[in-house]
This record gives sequence, structure tokens and C-alpha cells, in this order.
Amino acid sequence: MTEQGRTRALAGLIRRLRPSELRLFREHLLRLDHESRHDRFNSTISDEFVADYADRCFATGATVLGYVENGKVLAAAELHEQPQFDEPTGEIAFSVERKLQRRGVGTELFRRLLAHALSLGYTQLSVTTHPQNEGMKALARKFNARLSFRDGETVGWIALEPVTFTSHELRTALHPQPLEIAA
Repeated sequence: MTEQGRTRALAGLIRRLRPSELRLFREHLLRLDHESRHDRFNSTISDEFVADYADRCFATGATVLGYVENGKVLAAAELHEQPQFDEPTGEIAFSVERKLQRRGVGTELFRRLLAHALSLGYTQLSVTTHPQNEGMKALARKFNARLSFRDGETVGWIALEPVTFTSHELRTALHPQPLEIAA
């Protein structure tokens, strides 16, 4: 389907990755093309760094949500606790493989990660990217991040306030469902 405004259901689901799925997360990060990897990590990094990073995510208890399709993670959202702050604070990060970029997957991952952060009692989230990552900056603004430029990076802060969910919204957040994205 190529008509503007039409959507199609993808075959995959967005869900929390299990510790046993570390390999799938690592493989996703390693498949990112050069530009996507640079956007995710704010610099050019080696495969060894990426593999070690994926291991650390699971070893330190980060929450990793993934868009999983046909046994592969094709996009991920991470929530890392930042215990150095007085307020319950998390840092968030996103990676979406090129073929799914700008099609709504990052937005849905962001929405679900925010709901998860709220359920864990976080009151603020940070996101950091390089100044040329217009996609991430636009995504962060969509969720009311206050962005500023500091030490060569764009830093965003999102204040989280408890929200009341309808029973349908709560079921949607808790149960994986096919994702509708732009064709």
C-alpha cells in the first residue's frame, strides 16, 4: 500500500524483552546502519562496544522494550535508572532500524516506555542525542521534552506526572498488540 495516509498492520509486537532475549537485542544494535548507530550512541562506535553495551543493559536491570517481528528485534526503547538524582529519574534511549524509521514505531515505543516509567514511579526522564539528530529531537518534543544544548549534545528532560488511564488504555499498555504504522 503506497497511498498517503493508509496504514497496515505489522506482523510484530512491541513488548518487554526477556533476559533470555539479550542476543536478539545485541543483534538489532549490531544491524543498525552507520547513521542509525551514530544517532543512537552519539558517536561512531565499534561492534565490540555495541556487544558490551547490550550485555550491560541486561546486567544492570535496564528495561528494554522491543518491536519484535519474525523472531528479530527491529527497534528498541531502553529505560536506565539514574540513581544519582534525588528524584526518581530514568534515562531513555531509542534505536529503530532504517526500514522502520519515520513510520510511527519510535513514537509507539516512546509512548509505551513513558507508561512503563510511570508505573515504576519515575518522576522525570532524560534523553540525550547529538544536535543533528532531528528525528530524535522531534520525537522528544512530541512528548513534551524540554530540550537544551549542553557540552556538544542536545539534552531533553521530560517531567512525568501520574495519569489516570481508562481500562482500555491500561489493557493496551499491558498487552502486546499488532502495531499499525504508515505504509
